[in-house]
Amino acid sequence: MKQMPPEYYRQLEELQVMDFVIVELALYLDTHPGDMDAIRQYNEYIKNRRDFLKQFEKEFGPITSFGYSYSKHPWEWKEAPWPWQV
Repeated sequence: MKQMPPEYYRQLEELQVMDFVIVELALYLDTHPGDMDAIRQYNEYIKNRRDFLKQFEKEFGPITSFGYSYSKHPWEWKEAPWPWQV
């Protein structure tokens, strides 16, 4: 297993928390589509996650290879720790 600095794990956990909140808000909005406060919260979390992920990937490399993450040259995906390696 590849060992990463403590900051990597802290930030990865923060991403997971954001993902959890986004999924929960999406489920709530499925049954409460008119709740403007929840929509604002959802959009705020989406924006914050996008910004956070961009910074995370700049520091530690891409976290997915499904077309959601940019890569520097040379191809980075094989260099970054894969989620199951940390």
